[in-house]
Amino acid sequence: MKLLLITAITEFEKDVKNILVKSGAKSFTYHEVRGFKNEKDSNVLENWFASSYSETESLLFTVFVSAENSVQILEKVKEFNAKQESLSNIHIALVALEEQF
Repeated sequence: MKLLLITAITEFEKDVKNILVKSGAKSFTYHEVRGFKNEKDSNVLENWFASSYSETESLLFTVFVSAENSVQILEKVKEFNAKQESLSNIHIALVALEEQF
């Protein structure tokens, strides 16, 4: 069993759900989160809010899946990200579980 943590901008909500369902995820949870990105290399003088952090409305998905299904999800996320013309991608972290109850 694997634990997947997936973050994506809210505009990708349907895409992430489709990837999970088509890859055999039986259930998952998600909720809205605020993502922050440190853009210290950008010119703060050009930023209206005079901050080097940009904030993004995002989603965090929590998914428990079998090892086989996790491979399918990872592949579909890679395919999705490769097709994106925007700067944003779906981000995914895979955690191996030692025990579950």
